[in-house]
Amino acid sequence: MWEHYYRDCHGIIFVIDSSDKLRLAVAREELDQLLAHPDVRERHVPILFFANKMDVRDAVTTVKCSAVLELSRVENKPWHICATNAITGEGLDEGITWLTDQIRDVLRFR
Repeated sequence: MWEHYYRDCHGIIFVIDSSDKLRLAVAREELDQLLAHPDVRERHVPILFFANKMDVRDAVTTVKCSAVLELSRVENKPWHICATNAITGEGLDEGITWLTDQIRDVLRFR
């Protein structure tokens, strides 16, 4: 149902469970669908990736998450990945600040 919101969005927050290595492949498929959607594909929509659950013992690093999701191929949109822990709030402020700054920049140049 998320695709119904893409047309009017100014930014996207994509949350990754960094403690679930098997679901990273599913997250990559979801990201591919999002990036291919007509309401997102040609727009300069910033994407914030929250690599959540960094407090879990075997959590994958943000570098590994970036590699698995192949974020380097996202060339026409600004993106940023933050290590987060939703329970403690660690990393959330950094990410939201980045996204807010990006949205301001995009709206300023419209």
